[in-house]
Amino acid sequence: MSRIGRNPITVPSSVTVSVSSGVVSVKGPNGTMQRVIPEGITLSQEGDQLVVDRLNDETMYRSLHGLTRTLVSNMVVGVTDGWTKELEIIGVGYRAAAGAPGVLDLALGFSHPVKFTAPEGITFEVPAPTRVIIKGADKEVVGQVAATIRKIRKPEPYKGKGVRYLGERVLRKAGKAAK
Repeated sequence: MSRIGRNPITVPSSVTVSVSSGVVSVKGPNGTMQRVIPEGITLSQEGDQLVVDRLNDETMYRSLHGLTRTLVSNMVVGVTDGWTKELEIIGVGYRAAAGAPGVLDLALGFSHPVKFTAPEGITFEVPAPTRVIIKGADKEVVGQVAATIRKIRKPEPYKGKGVRYLGERVLRKAGKAAK
């Protein structure tokens, strides 16, 4: 049996979970999220615990068992606490500013400023011109927005300039060798 899949999910009192016809819906203080449960995987609520079970021990159901448990657990955490990713911007003249609500203005060394519009449910915080905090209830969307912003100007290996995750190490290359 899956080590991850057999662990029950603890549901806080501020969260309501409903399962109907293969769709799990989680509602909490930060919003509502829905996800389709794969066939052969069942979700049952026992008090304040959610238990994920599988139909049998076939390879497909075994692989979906732990995945489904983790996805539902991420939904519960998302509607209660939310998810965050932090980016840092390194480079002379590189900076970020919060524009209109849901818009991030980036100066990343291009001849023009870059405006990044957040998808629904995502908010930006800019505590310093070189730090961006991305917040949201859906872990997948928060990670995808962070990856998309990082992709605009990846950290380059010679000077390390660009957008990187907070705490990310960039391997630096040596420049041209002297004669």
